[in-house]
Amino acid sequence: MVTSMAPRVESLASSGIQSIPKEYIRPQEELTSIGNVFEEEKKEEGPQVPTIDLKEIDSEDTEVRERCRQELKKAAMEWGVMHLVNHGISDELMERVKKAGQKFFELSVEEKEKYANDQASGKIQGYGSKLANNASGQLEWEDYFFHLVYPEDKRDLSIWPQTPSDYTEVTSEYARQLRVLASKILSALSLCLGLEEGRLEKEVGGLEELLLQMKINYYPKCPQPELALGVEAHTDVSALTFILHNMVPGLQLFYEGKWITAKCVPNSIIMHIGDTIEILSNGKYKSILHRGLVNKEKVRISWAVFCEPPKEKIILKPLPETVSETEPPLFPPRTFAQHIHHKLFRKTQDGLSN
Repeated sequence: MVTSMAPRVESLASSGIQSIPKEYIRPQEELTSIGNVFEEEKKEEGPQVPTIDLKEIDSEDTEVRERCRQELKKAAMEWGVMHLVNHGISDELMERVKKAGQKFFELSVEEKEKYANDQASGKIQGYGSKLANNASGQLEWEDYFFHLVYPEDKRDLSIWPQTPSDYTEVTSEYARQLRVLASKILSALSLCLGLEEGRLEKEVGGLEELLLQMKINYYPKCPQPELALGVEAHTDVSALTFILHNMVPGLQLFYEGKWITAKCVPNSIIMHIGDTIEILSNGKYKSILHRGLVNKEKVRISWAVFCEPPKEKIILKPLPETVSETEPPLFPPRTFAQHIHHKLFRKTQDGLSN
């Protein structure tokens, strides 16, 4: 017997509906802040997400290298999100990754269903849509494809898209190069906290244990974009998150009490500091609240890679070097699994009290 699936958002969007089902409509208090994303992106006034040029991060010249690190540090402490440019991953590879993911999502929904995940049985990798996981029963205007992409010996290639035929090759190469970039960033962030260079990398699991999970987010056109969200407001639980997108705006950051729309910066990779690094740094580096808007005119696709510590092996808590009498620990010790559980529990409580 086949269990009936919640309809994919893509099917809903292409069915010709003029108004969206009530499960997708955001609560009243959220609706006041949802505007037209194209208008929002054009705004020049007010704070803008910083762009960090990594070209000199490994420079031989101490002063030049230091200046680059300090800019990264400032962005990590003030914003916790940034556009990375000159990050060392070629435009060509990024284009191929995007082309491959796009080709997969161009398959019919029936074809994609062959890769469906089954969250109820704990099979989280594959093609899916969000299930209502909080008391309010809210849904988000997106479908996705989720899979572990690194370390290579932990992948399950049997669930990776067979179409297009170069999907596995390009996605694997991108994951390898991102892993190098993650090490570079973690080194610089360690040094900027006055720690040994390899410290944060070690604390999040090192080469063996840090997991890179890719989620391709597919946001269909939405007939009532002012009522919905592609992704609701959240902070990432990861250590770092790296994001590519198809140059359609949608990402918003909650900065100094306002929702700021990220501009589309060509050939950049968006990087978020996640909760894991926020905890280890005792809040010195920020994990920023963010969400995704949708629109009527264009499909938006983003490729997020979450760099996550192992679920049980490591206790996440502020490193002793980041704590002092005047700066007591802001976070209790928890495993990564406990941190996720704690966030979900809090969210459920919020849902029940609404």
